[in-house]
Amino acid sequence: MANPSLLILAGDGIGPEVMAEVKKIIGWYGEKRAIRFDVSEDLVGGAAYDVHGVPLADETMARAQAVDAVLLGAVGGPNYDVLDFSVKPERGLLRLRKEMDLYANLRPAQCFDALADFSSLKPEIVAGLDIMIVRELTSGVYFGEPRGIFPDNEGGRVGINTQRYTTEEIRRVARSAFELARRRNNKVCSMEKANVMESGILWREEVQWVHDNEYPDVALSHMYADNGAMQLVRWPKQFDVIVTDNLFGDVLSDCAAMLTGSLGMLPSASLGAPMANGRPKALYEPVHGSAPDIAGQGKANPIACILSFAMALRYSFDLGDEAARLEKAVEKVLADGVRTADLMGPEGGTPVTTAEMGDAIVAALDASL
Repeated sequence: MANPSLLILAGDGIGPEVMAEVKKIIGWYGEKRAIRFDVSEDLVGGAAYDVHGVPLADETMARAQAVDAVLLGAVGGPNYDVLDFSVKPERGLLRLRKEMDLYANLRPAQCFDALADFSSLKPEIVAGLDIMIVRELTSGVYFGEPRGIFPDNEGGRVGINTQRYTTEEIRRVARSAFELARRRNNKVCSMEKANVMESGILWREEVQWVHDNEYPDVALSHMYADNGAMQLVRWPKQFDVIVTDNLFGDVLSDCAAMLTGSLGMLPSASLGAPMANGRPKALYEPVHGSAPDIAGQGKANPIACILSFAMALRYSFDLGDEAARLEKAVEKVLADGVRTADLMGPEGGTPVTTAEMGDAIVAALDASL
């Protein structure tokens, strides 16, 4: 059988630096575990604009549609702030999400014990935390029509955004959440505002329908999203999988991100419908941005990008045991006190470079054999 295919789009800023460490991990799996990928590389964001005059070339888009998974680093930078909105680096990422129809955004919030002190919450609240937020990514208030800024009848203006969801848009992301829960602790909490929004009523009813008709074995609860935000900072370990709409998912996932202590630790996945081979359309990327202020200095934390590859192992390639191996290697390195600059505590010390962190994780993988 052919090797699974992986398209790497390193992008801008620290993207190429953190992606270089992922390539070490990919190479390790090929050499030590006989798990090989057909890896290709291309440009996205500002790097693509510099060469093609657009943030994502049509040829690159076609390659992304053809591979089993896309791994992206980061896009953007101050050099591109003057560009027209239509060709800004971020438009390349948005085009990938839209044309691949990546409707389920998976944002894990996992706090390694060694980093519990880095959270803004008490260590006992976050130590061992492992939750997953599933955000609907292609509909809702960010895409609904009508939208825009219009003159009103009193000489002023009115801004309009429309919250809109269909039955199938809700059901398909709910199915993603229930499937994930079956791989985890079999528990889903759906969050909306059914008390004040008709779209919230529809959301609650359709998620309940999917549960009752297709996933009765998974525990389902419902919660208003504002209460959900409070509960995330009060007692986050009560949750396993949270499923919510585009707007609330945007807010709640950023809230959950701060539970873990550093953006440099946070991976993500955006998944779509299954392809002919059964694998979902998929884009994996770290949550952090391009961080142009530290680009090229060897200061970037590569763990979020490495953990994004771990998500690819689990969700695109059905290699859950190998994903766990990689996550445990990261955990061991952190427990041993290896830190990039963003993870240095008040006690100080000498941070490792981006490459040294990657090497340490490879060494921990060696030790796992």
